[in-house]
Amino acid sequence: MADHGRVAGSVSGDQHELPFVKHRGLLYAVAYRVLGSVKEAEDVVQEAWLRWSRVEPATVVDAEAFLVRVTIRLAIDQLRSARVRRESYIGPWLPEPILTRPDIADDVVLADSVSTALLLVLETLSPLERAVFVLSEAFGYPYAEIARFLGRGEPAVRQLAHRARKAVVSRRRRYDSDPVTRQQVTERFLAACAGGDITALVEVLAPNVTMVSDGGGLTGAPRRPIHGSDLVARAIVVLSRQQPVGSTARVLHLNGGPGVVVRCDGTPVLAMTLHMVDGLVQTIHVVSNPHKLTAIAL
Repeated sequence: MADHGRVAGSVSGDQHELPFVKHRGLLYAVAYRVLGSVKEAEDVVQEAWLRWSRVEPATVVDAEAFLVRVTIRLAIDQLRSARVRRESYIGPWLPEPILTRPDIADDVVLADSVSTALLLVLETLSPLERAVFVLSEAFGYPYAEIARFLGRGEPAVRQLAHRARKAVVSRRRRYDSDPVTRQQVTERFLAACAGGDITALVEVLAPNVTMVSDGGGLTGAPRRPIHGSDLVARAIVVLSRQQPVGSTARVLHLNGGPGVVVRCDGTPVLAMTLHMVDGLVQTIHVVSNPHKLTAIAL
């Protein structure tokens, strides 16, 4: 984030800024998982800073608890308004891709919590259910503390967590989590894309593979999912040929696992996250909406 309004040399400025900087990564991580949007998560964290800057730090017993409470409530409010906007979104809506460290794959729970597949499942939960699920499952906060964050009774929070977990288990699909397999398949996928080799592509795709594309009405992305290995392979070859002259594609770690990022003159123009079952690509999420690619610019 940019400058947070710190006054250089100010003791009170340090008292505000140091605790906030310490927890800022956590606040962004919570907000992104609740919202699935980089811009909206950044807005929430910025507002949390503004609210923090108006309190006297000495009066706050636990800065982390205070900041998480403010952030999660702001994120819930943001999610409610965002869902209204998403109803008029052109074509499928997908979470914004983010770059993640390669070693995040070693922590299956943490990596899974930012996967586009799980974030899409979380879209089906109510804002409160999603917030409780994120805080408990991804960050391990106890129900009593989550209850304090949300200003609700612990029994109510436990019920929200139960409903959220049940819904996630019933709606999500379990994908391969082995990082070596995922890396190898992604590299084979990219090589087939680069060569325009439909046969090689079909070999890495599951027969009933699905490709979902999010262009936001700003690119030529298909506005409906494409199903089946042959149709998906042909669509990917066409998509590859449509990329601007001079484009480069690389395997990078996106949302907890290897993905493909296409850049033109250093600017990202497309991001793919791949989800595999038994070593074959089962689901492909493609984001080409330029407003959703800012977080993967290097």
